[in-house]
Amino acid sequence: MSTQHTLKPIAMLVGAMFAIAPLAGLADDLPVKIGFAAPLTGANAGYGKDLENGVRLAIDEANAKKIKIGDKVAHFELVSQDDQADPRVGVQAAQKLVDSGVAVVVGHFNSGTTIPASQVYEQAGIPMLDPAATNPIITGRGFANAFMVISTDAQNAGNAGAYAVDVTKARRIAIIDDRTAFGQGEADEFEKAVKAHGGTIVARDYTDNHAVDFSTQITKFKGVNADLVFFGGLDSQAAGFARRMKQLGLSAQLVGGGGVMDEDFIKLAGDAADGAMAWEYGRPLAQLPGGKDFSAKFKKQFGVDILSYAPFGYDGAWVAIKAMQKAKSDSPDVYRPVLKAIDYDGVTGKISFDSTGALKSGASTLYQVKNGAWVPVVTKSGT
Repeated sequence: MSTQHTLKPIAMLVGAMFAIAPLAGLADDLPVKIGFAAPLTGANAGYGKDLENGVRLAIDEANAKKIKIGDKVAHFELVSQDDQADPRVGVQAAQKLVDSGVAVVVGHFNSGTTIPASQVYEQAGIPMLDPAATNPIITGRGFANAFMVISTDAQNAGNAGAYAVDVTKARRIAIIDDRTAFGQGEADEFEKAVKAHGGTIVARDYTDNHAVDFSTQITKFKGVNADLVFFGGLDSQAAGFARRMKQLGLSAQLVGGGGVMDEDFIKLAGDAADGAMAWEYGRPLAQLPGGKDFSAKFKKQFGVDILSYAPFGYDGAWVAIKAMQKAKSDSPDVYRPVLKAIDYDGVTGKISFDSTGALKSGASTLYQVKNGAWVPVVTKSGT
């Protein structure tokens, strides 16, 4: 055999060895699946994508840092499910995440999907880090695997109710909600706080989350001379409500809970937006250490500005990753006790959990529309 023929198989063998080497390196990594669920289609898809991008940014950063869990470099993988903001689909999405072998779930967005989905995670023994749903029921049932990195309605709407009575000095308060677990939950907590602070509820009514006409409710509120109306629901409906209030001559102060404070409300409400107020979960990002840097890197990676809850999704993913890193395991039974006791300085502020899994001392901020923009007025810490 010629030397040329002898060298050719050797070269092929060496080339094959180099081709296999990277795969061997990957085999030494620890694959860790991080589940995510939120509406990625439908009316709430913008919020869902915003949240997903926050989680994705955390995962990309963690992989770049080559974080070790035990003696292996972890390779984190995002596994996403579209829950369509539908409770039935949300349960199906949760089961798909469980079946795919995720170590943790960051989600969901709507309280109405999070509440039933959390039962699936509880039964499977997989921790859920809730970055957006705020109904107190989520952590109020004694589940070992339910954690919230965002304030509850009891904290946020509670602050709103206290402020309406003590600072705004409203004397005749009306309430409307969209009958979702989120909107009704906010309205319930707002009413409790108003009454606890000696305020008066002169009317309470409801709509549904698809309604576009609120004439009946507004006429009722006008008839009882309401001087403040609390709207438990999301931005587009709140905007329609604001426009109709102006058309029907109801001059009461409009106050919304979480989910109202975004640019869509201002665009849709038009000149009726001016003066409207909304209590949003957390502190203004620009006022937090690292907030401006987070906004900049989010915009650089995804080409869009933060819509609303991306920082909470980002923090939820990092809290889970840090707990696994400290526990030296991605097994829920091993890292769960570390997660329960965690004390983490996130983009949204300090994150630690009370005995139920709720965020300790969650903050909320009052914003008001002034000259076509939402301006922070005051930030309050919850209980």
